[in-house]
Amino acid sequence: MEMPNLDALTTFFGVLSFVIGAMVGSFLNVCVHRLPQGLSVVRPRSRCPKCENPIAWHDNIPILSWLILGAKCRNCGTPISWQYPLVESLTAALFFLVYWKFGMTLASPVYMLLAASLVLVTFVDLTDWTIPNEVTFPGVPLGIGCAVMAMVYPESGLLLARPLWSIVGVLIGGGLLYGLDLLSLAILKKRGMGFGDVKLMAMLGAFFGPWGVLLILVIASFFGSAVGLTLILIGRAKDGAEDAGAALSEEGDEEDDVMTPGGHYLPFGPYIVLGGIIYLFFGPEIIERYMSYITVPGAI
Repeated sequence: MEMPNLDALTTFFGVLSFVIGAMVGSFLNVCVHRLPQGLSVVRPRSRCPKCENPIAWHDNIPILSWLILGAKCRNCGTPISWQYPLVESLTAALFFLVYWKFGMTLASPVYMLLAASLVLVTFVDLTDWTIPNEVTFPGVPLGIGCAVMAMVYPESGLLLARPLWSIVGVLIGGGLLYGLDLLSLAILKKRGMGFGDVKLMAMLGAFFGPWGVLLILVIASFFGSAVGLTLILIGRAKDGAEDAGAALSEEGDEEDDVMTPGGHYLPFGPYIVLGGIIYLFFGPEIIERYMSYITVPGAI
């Protein structure tokens, strides 16, 4: 009996992962729109927010329908946000990369679900400045459960196989950000970040443990600081161009207004998500490389 072509089979499941990811991304778009409003994500079916006509199945094909319709509603011509194909494409790409990384193991569906959750968190935080409890609350016990499963079934491919480390990751992940928030409140008299970030870090700690938490925080802080400083510099440059430096001297200290609309900080959730995605694909290798470096004799 002739064995199936493994390369062809791998390609098939890779393409299938991409397609499933795009479909999940389409559902995530519904969640991004409805969860902050407290609406059901199941009913009613998808419809145009302006004319309220239900969207036909052939106009609801992930990515393709947006392109075919020219980014406009078929019935009323209302523009369709670029967010829809972006969420679908991003989720599809992450599903494909998870399969490419973990293959035909139990880890693939687990981390596909985690990736979808992180995409949802990112876009809700960017549009509504909140992180949904519907993701973080079940995410913590799910992460601990995955660690138990990995301990019992070593061939699962899951990154963390120690339930105790998973629990420690929850405590450190949530505790560090909560402590920083309290410190900011005591010193600066204002909150350093939202409590949603605390719950998000606790969830990632459950999946990746304490070392994962520390690396994620380093990555998130680096990218968050880089983007924040860039926005501040751009804002100051615009002020200087508009009023020959006068506006800059009068308003240059109001950094919160430059950083985000309404005088708030940048949402930190997307940077935590970025750190989590990087750890998912490269984290253990990064930590192993770092540990091997610092244990080399003579290394500083």
